[in-house]
Formats: sequence, structure tokens, C-alpha cells
Amino acid sequence: MRFDVLTIFPRMIDFYISESIIKRAIERAIIEVRITNIRDFASDKHSTVDDYPFGGGPGMVMKIEPLYNALSHVKSDGLKRHTILLSPEGTVFNQDKALELSQRQEGIVLLSGRYEGVDERINLSVDEELSIGDFVLTGGELPALVIIDAVARLLPDVLGDARSNVEESFTSGLLDYPHFTRPAEFMGIKVPDVLMSGNHKEIWKWRRRESIKRTLLKKPELIDETKLTEDEYKIMEQLKEEV
Repeated sequence: MRFDVLTIFPRMIDFYISESIIKRAIERAIIEVRITNIRDFASDKHSTVDDYPFGGGPGMVMKIEPLYNALSHVKSDGLKRHTILLSPEGTVFNQDKALELSQRQEGIVLLSGRYEGVDERINLSVDEELSIGDFVLTGGELPALVIIDAVARLLPDVLGDARSNVEESFTSGLLDYPHFTRPAEFMGIKVPDVLMSGNHKEIWKWRRRESIKRTLLKKPELIDETKLTEDEYKIMEQLKEEV
């Protein structure tokens, strides 16, 4: 899968993708990340990408010409692209959206805004707006990286163990279960006996119960009762009385 990131701060993107799992996914040609500097498509000698807003008001607005020209350049190879504008006004990005994007066959373009906002006319050239939360950042680079990371890890062979995507938070509508590793005891706190029992059936039951319990305590709005088995529903009802 190919990601194209349009930004005025290309080093922010390049630094992140040069490390860890994303770096390995690029080296193994599972994903490709291309960075386009919007300033390269400005028309003046100062590479100006912003200007004062019509109607007055605080801040600056990203100009339509360099945005449009940069986007046109990326799409000039004729390949189909799904273009996303990173904006606090967009639909909030979540695991379901990450899964949807990971299953797309075409490339993904991530347009990172800056300043007070982008010229509204760029919306004619994008397919959707996405936000990573109801808060305001200084630019769209961090949201772009969040989306690349969340989508890439869902692609085959990116993670070392295919089960990682199946058993983690949000994928099943529940938060993840508690994790432990060695030592078996630390500061008087012991790892639950069931996890060292070797009984995989009981381990699975414990983990499922803990996932339900953790979700009830921390994010009860995530629970989709239609995804629970009859036994899991009973567990949830019991836990409601406890928590």
C-alpha cells in the first residue's frame, strides 16, 4: 500500500517512518510512504504557502494554489488515490476506519494542513476529512502519522504475529486484557496463577473476562452486546454487579 503525505514539514514525517515497525514494513516493500513538500509548488521565489484570510481574523490560511498543485502532481501518474484532508472538523478516526482504509486497493493521500486552516476550495479535491480527536493541533502531520501507523499494522505480515491484530483493543469491541511478563513477582505483586498454568482454555477464559471487566470500567460505551456470546453476556452481567 502506498501513502502519499503532503506537508510543509517533510522531516517530521521522514523521522517517524525511519524507525521501528513502519521502517521494517517499508524495507520489506509492504508499504510505501512518499513525502511531498507543498512549498515546492508555491509560485513565488519565497515559496509562500499561506496568506491573510479574506474577511479578516486571526492567523493565516494555507493558499489553494500550492495545495492544489502538489495534489495534482501526486495524482499525475493516473493511479487511483483516496485523498484525505486532516482536519479537526473531520470524522473522528477509529479502529473501524483504520480497518476500512487497510482494505482499500488504491493508494492513500494524506493532506496535512497548517496555520488557521486551509483554503476551503481544496475540499473539491478530497474524498473525506478525518480528525484524530476533538482537539486542535498545530498541523496535520501527527494525524497523518497516526493514520499511517494504525493502517499499516493491519496489513498482512507487518506485525510479527498475525494474532496481534485479532486480540488487541477495539478490534473485538472490547479493550485488551492485562499483559504480564517476567519476573513472575515484582514488588510483591504476582502474575495471576492462571497465566502460568499452561491451561490455554482457562487462560483464554480469564483473558476474555478481564477484557470485559476492563471495558466496563474504562470505556463501557465500546461494548457491543451483539458481539458477545451467551456466556460472555452472562459474565458481563455478573461483572456489572461487581464494578
